[in-house]
Amino acid sequence: MSKPQNPVQMAVIGAAHGIKGELRVKTFTGEPMALADYGPLYARDGRAFQIIDIRPANTVVVVRFKGIADRNAAEALAGTELFVDRSMLPDDGEEDEFYHADLVGLEVRDDTGAALGKVVAVHNFGGGDILDVTLAGRKGVLIPFTQAAVPQVSIADGFVRVDPAAAGLVDDEDGEALRDEDFDPTGRPRGPRDAGGNR
Repeated sequence: MSKPQNPVQMAVIGAAHGIKGELRVKTFTGEPMALADYGPLYARDGRAFQIIDIRPANTVVVVRFKGIADRNAAEALAGTELFVDRSMLPDDGEEDEFYHADLVGLEVRDDTGAALGKVVAVHNFGGGDILDVTLAGRKGVLIPFTQAAVPQVSIADGFVRVDPAAAGLVDDEDGEALRDEDFDPTGRPRGPRDAGGNR
């Protein structure tokens, strides 16, 4: 397979590990060891990386790539993002699970169906997924990707529906603007499936 036409980020290469070309790799798969199941991984510039050995190591995996045999070669790869084509990922997840790549670009609508903006990225800072949304006439806002804030996702129809109050886009009943501390990151996070982070 050549460079992905519809890339989904699977991992990012970190620091070299030892002197034999091994690397610490942060994965965005539900099961870190599954990174080896997707075949070749590709950098943004089209370089292909084939995993020949992988093992768990705390919060990352230690990977040996074909052709990377010493620490100098490994160090040169630090920070390289690794992708597969979207077509390589299964579509058999739960109804309320989504790949980050599938959410980016969706139109954001309110509960009346009016268009508010677009999803430009999906983040996860440790408290659950957050949609980065650009609203018409406003800078980007962050919306918690919970059932309350985003009650409907229609990949096929190209939109997500948000509840403006739960999403923090309107003032609360007391007329006070919702603040960051009002956000409950434990409120039923949704998705992603095993892969597809866009970090």
